[in-house]
Amino acid sequence: MTLTGETTDSRPGRTRPAFARTPVLLIAGVAGALLLVASRNYGFSFDEAYFVVAGRDHPAWGYFDQPPLVPFVAAGLDHLFPGSLMALRLPATLAAVGGIVLSALIARELGGRRVAQTVAAAAYAMSGATLICHYLATYSIDPFFWSLILWLVVRWTRVRDDRLLFAAGLVTAVSLQTKFLVPALWVALAVASLVFGPRDLVRRPLLWAGALVATLTTVPTLVWQAANGWPYTRMSEVVAAEFPGTGPFLLELLSGPGLVIGVPLALFGFGRLLAARDLRPYRFLGVAFLLLIVAYLLTSGRSYYVYSLYAPLFAAGAVGLQDVKWPAAAKALGWVLVAASILQALVALPIYPKSWAERIPDVPLVPLTAKVFVQSDGQLGQLSDAVVKVYAALPPEQRARTAIMTDSYAFAADLQLFGAERGLPNVYSAHRGYFYFGHPDESVDSVLFVGDASPPVAGAFARHQEIVPQLMTVFSGRTVAWDALWPRLRTQ
Repeated sequence: MTLTGETTDSRPGRTRPAFARTPVLLIAGVAGALLLVASRNYGFSFDEAYFVVAGRDHPAWGYFDQPPLVPFVAAGLDHLFPGSLMALRLPATLAAVGGIVLSALIARELGGRRVAQTVAAAAYAMSGATLICHYLATYSIDPFFWSLILWLVVRWTRVRDDRLLFAAGLVTAVSLQTKFLVPALWVALAVASLVFGPRDLVRRPLLWAGALVATLTTVPTLVWQAANGWPYTRMSEVVAAEFPGTGPFLLELLSGPGLVIGVPLALFGFGRLLAARDLRPYRFLGVAFLLLIVAYLLTSGRSYYVYSLYAPLFAAGAVGLQDVKWPAAAKALGWVLVAASILQALVALPIYPKSWAERIPDVPLVPLTAKVFVQSDGQLGQLSDAVVKVYAALPPEQRARTAIMTDSYAFAADLQLFGAERGLPNVYSAHRGYFYFGHPDESVDSVLFVGDASPPVAGAFARHQEIVPQLMTVFSGRTVAWDALWPRLRTQ
């Protein structure tokens, strides 16, 4: 499994080109450096704050909305490097760098020479799969695991070394600690391989040995899910409720790879996996990807799920371009498109001072820009300033019996992360995953509620005082026991 040198393929007449070490690692290094710079800006995202609080204050084998890996990693890094966004986001940065290299390695397995490997790596570096690695999140880490699994499967298809399938099972085990989505990949691969070959993929004992490892390592989080009524199934309802519709979904699907180069390259690669003669042994990949995209659409999934498929799509497209004899005009146009793609990526990366980023104009069909990151990331911490003032203004006797509650897990994580050192007590919310973190003690008979209080909240207290309309209200004189009230407050 070396990365350099010529290796004869198991099929006559094909060799594996040398790994394009210099250009690929240069692209990966530049992308990683830019992400490190971007990681310092512009503050925690809502999800990152939630991950830190969940892993630090409520460690568990599972959560409402994900397995335990990302909260554990977030809490560990925040403990080692308190408040450091660069450290917190380092795993996502490394995932992006790994995805770039894997795109080139998949192109190499498909017969891609130096240029094809470089194009595949560059396309991944300028795609949404790299841009989202500005954040530490399940959706920024998981594309790397999928890309690694797909590289192992592609390599197995060529060399038939079953140890690769076992390794893919081990990677699947880690992916299952990040998101529960990867079984869909294996189902699609199994169905496609049984129809289009290689039909012996599902008959390899080491594949099932790897699957057993993945299953066993997932048992603790499955036990947690079962003990708590399978809350992750409710998350699918949340995702479906946020589905934008078929048209917007497809538009988001096309904007993710990068409009200038990424979209045509990914579509070309998709078509080649389905129909190109030189990629016939890998046709099952194209069919599997088609099954996955249809499944995401039918189940009202999120468009960024497809980010996990970019590496092989870019690789297949790049390999198809390497032997084309381009006229001079086409080459010139190609360099213009490359420059435009780089510009698009630089507009999106949050690497600028806040004052500069705020002046970036809105760009049609480009959903994420540095301006968007400023608007979203810069909000955390501001809310805690206002809540600290209101809470401190309460009479001391009442303050001792008052908890802070919010209508959103995002507000709760914000206040817990930024307010604890400023005198705020533990924060509670019945929204999504925060519901499972529990309710206040029975000694608490009033709450400072942040957000828009629901009727069950208002109805459980005898008195209320609105401090900031539709944002902060003090409820006092609780009339219902917390154990009875808490299930009524759950929202998602």
